[in-house]
Amino acid sequence: MMTLLDLEIGQIASVHEILRDYQNQNLITRLEALGIIPEKPIQILRKAILGGPLHLRIGSTTEVAMRRSEAQHILVTLDG
Repeated sequence: MMTLLDLEIGQIASVHEILRDYQNQNLITRLEALGIIPEKPIQILRKAILGGPLHLRIGSTTEVAMRRSEAQHILVTLDG
C-alpha cells in the first residue's frame, strides 16, 4: 500500500482509504466533498518544487491542488 504522496507524476491510482484518526476528521470531510473517496481514480499531474502542493486530477474532470501533508493521509493502489 502506498500514499498519494508516493505516486509519480502521471501515475493513475485508485483511492483505497483515507486514514482516519481523531485529529483529521475535518480533513476527511473536505476530501470526501472533493470526490476523494474509495475506488475513485486519482492522478498526480504536477508536484511543486520545494515541498509545495500537488496538482491532482480526481476522476476524469476534477482538478485540485493539495498540500503534501494532506496527501500522506490518502492510501492508494496502482491501477493496472
